[in-house]
Amino acid sequence: MYTKNEVLEFIEEEDVKFIRLAFFDLTGKQKNISIMPTELERAFENGIPFDASAIEGFEGPQKSELYLLPDPSTLAIIPWRPATGKVVRMFCNIFNPDGTPYLKDSRTILQNACHKLREECGIEMMIGTEVEFYLFKLNEKGEPTTEPFDKAGYMDIAPDDHGENIRRDICFTLEQMGISPEASHHEEGPGQNEIDFHYSDALTAADNVATFKWIVNTKASSNGLYADFSPKPIAGEAGNGMHINISYRNIEGKISKSENLLPYILGGILKRIEEITYYLNPTENSYNRLGASKAPEYISWGKENRSTLIRLPSSKNTQRLELRSPDPQCNPYLVFTLLIHAAIEGIKNKIEPPAAVEENLFDEEISKKCTLKALPKSLAEAKHYAQNSEFVKSTLGLVIE
Repeated sequence: MYTKNEVLEFIEEEDVKFIRLAFFDLTGKQKNISIMPTELERAFENGIPFDASAIEGFEGPQKSELYLLPDPSTLAIIPWRPATGKVVRMFCNIFNPDGTPYLKDSRTILQNACHKLREECGIEMMIGTEVEFYLFKLNEKGEPTTEPFDKAGYMDIAPDDHGENIRRDICFTLEQMGISPEASHHEEGPGQNEIDFHYSDALTAADNVATFKWIVNTKASSNGLYADFSPKPIAGEAGNGMHINISYRNIEGKISKSENLLPYILGGILKRIEEITYYLNPTENSYNRLGASKAPEYISWGKENRSTLIRLPSSKNTQRLELRSPDPQCNPYLVFTLLIHAAIEGIKNKIEPPAAVEENLFDEEISKKCTLKALPKSLAEAKHYAQNSEFVKSTLGLVIE
């Protein structure tokens, strides 16, 4: 957690030659511009300009100049770059020329949500993610194929599991960049892997997801492979999910230690889940995953029940919930923002969740008898809910085209 002055000292003392300033478009895709150390003071004071009209979903050519201001607390050495003449990365916030925050900056939107949660509820949301991805072989031209890296299954080991060395390399690299991986293993699909993160505050969790995907893509490429985060890479096989584990901590002393807010957070998320699914599952391919191969289909929750949309795990140390519908192609900054605002609504209005589901919703006959409402069946349906949602509009301040 560096300050501005500490970063400037670090750059000088550690032989840093390039500084990558990273930011995100509205889909959550990472962009960056590299500057030399001589430009860093200017970056901190005035920002580095870039052409916003070249970023999809940002501004037209009439008002195309925006500025990147680096967040010094996010400084990290890029460990796969040279040790001599180091390269570092910092995440940035985006500002208008007049110094006001840019309203389409995903990071700023999430920071505002975190502030609102602290001010109005006296808590901080803690998030840990479980991100899945496939590894595919490349052809002789270096292009991705549809042939998985291995044919192993859930938590298999070598020699069936070919991905353990890459997962280990990814975990070591995460640690070198200040991120704590919690567990890693082979997933159900052939060539499918999962790495889980230790919980952190929402902004750090979103930054970690972005860094993780970058590292996975880089390490896969260096091993002659292609990493695929799409929700359903192979028809008939398990899809890629990004399960989101949510808990909270009291930071303002506004609530009693004996008061449990988790049921209200659960109630708020369930109330708004239809309206926010467009952001949790943002591609056509997302809806090939939902309702298949152990991905949730119905708006529901249950204690230890992995067939429900939200699961309350058995935990000796903390109370948390696990949201199982999002997939890795979502923008985590916007998703965490929506979940925080749903939590605020649930807490302030004391929204109680419906009855827990004990049945196995993966059994088609049983699920039909439960008469539960399903998640949107397509991107078009999810978009319709989002476009007509005052909650989404007021939360994100974005117009959905």
